[in-house]
Amino acid sequence: MIAGLSIQARHDNGITFLKECYCDPPFKVANITEDKKTHMLRLMLMSSSPGVLDADEYKINIHLEQNSCLQLHTQSYQRLFAMKQQADQHTKVHLEPGSSFCFIPHPVVPHKNSNFRACTDFYLAGDCSLIFGEVLTCGRKLNGEIFSFSRYHNITRVYINDKLVIKENLLMEPSLIDPEGLGEMQEFTHQASLIYLDEKVDIKELIPQILLLLQGQENIKLGITAAPANGLILRMLGQKAEQLFESLKLVASVLLQMKSEKPIAYVI
Repeated sequence: MIAGLSIQARHDNGITFLKECYCDPPFKVANITEDKKTHMLRLMLMSSSPGVLDADEYKINIHLEQNSCLQLHTQSYQRLFAMKQQADQHTKVHLEPGSSFCFIPHPVVPHKNSNFRACTDFYLAGDCSLIFGEVLTCGRKLNGEIFSFSRYHNITRVYINDKLVIKENLLMEPSLIDPEGLGEMQEFTHQASLIYLDEKVDIKELIPQILLLLQGQENIKLGITAAPANGLILRMLGQKAEQLFESLKLVASVLLQMKSEKPIAYVI
């Protein structure tokens, strides 16, 4: 199945609204904004498919016009089913000056023999805010499928004024390199990452606050580093998808509170 999704948001008179939206099956987009006069647009991305199937190809495009603010929700965990070939997902997000976007989708669950490749590109203009987080599980852990997938390849790139500032390249092939081996994930089965970029935030003060916020989480390991641009990158290892997912949302909520004078979209 080849499916496309396109979302364009516009800001006018203090309100962000959905200017254009197009989607092919199995995608659906619902406007869940409660206050239609708010500056923030809230959308939920849904799918009528139980998950990603063999040879599926998804193309997602999101465009935020100047000063617009989008809050995007996902409906459920993204399941990657068994495949003989490969499935692909390509996502492009364009942020015009002053716009804000945050996307923390539900965790990815790669089933046995799944083969998936995702590529996500962010194009930021000046004075933009971005929060983007992801959680990858080992598979259906309670069913005994721990790193039973064939291949998982995820590339994330962030451009600011057409200059590449961040590139993350995650490739896992359990049949070639044991994810539980020395130097890999070892005793952990789940991983999470978060990218936060904002020109006006004091990152040196922010990093210790996030570390303090997460220190009460049990059975996880984490690290935070300053990004090449004004921002940070957070990485976490754990045993439970929900714990990592809730941790990312907790960090995002703090980032929102610290910048309450300029709304940022948040995904739950």
